[in-house]
Amino acid sequence: MKAITLRNLPPELALRIEEEAKRSGASLNATVIRLLQQALAPEAAAQAPQRFRDLDHMVGNWTKEEADEFDKYLAESKRIDVELQRLEWQKDEDAA
Repeated sequence: MKAITLRNLPPELALRIEEEAKRSGASLNATVIRLLQQALAPEAAAQAPQRFRDLDHMVGNWTKEEADEFDKYLAESKRIDVELQRLEWQKDEDAA
């Protein structure tokens, strides 16, 4: 995808874009793209698939310690799942 840099953006316009991004819960980038699509190709913007960005505020916000703790719990949940699967297989074998 093409990247574009905007220079000399009027402060009041930048503020309105930031307010719109905050209001919609989207990133600045996603907000600018949506606004450009609505202005330049409103029929395409209406047909564009909706992307959910409910968790965007979490991206890049974890500390290393928080990420390590999440990885630890994720590994534990995978171990539990494997154990449950083994028990199901054992139950099936016992029934046969």
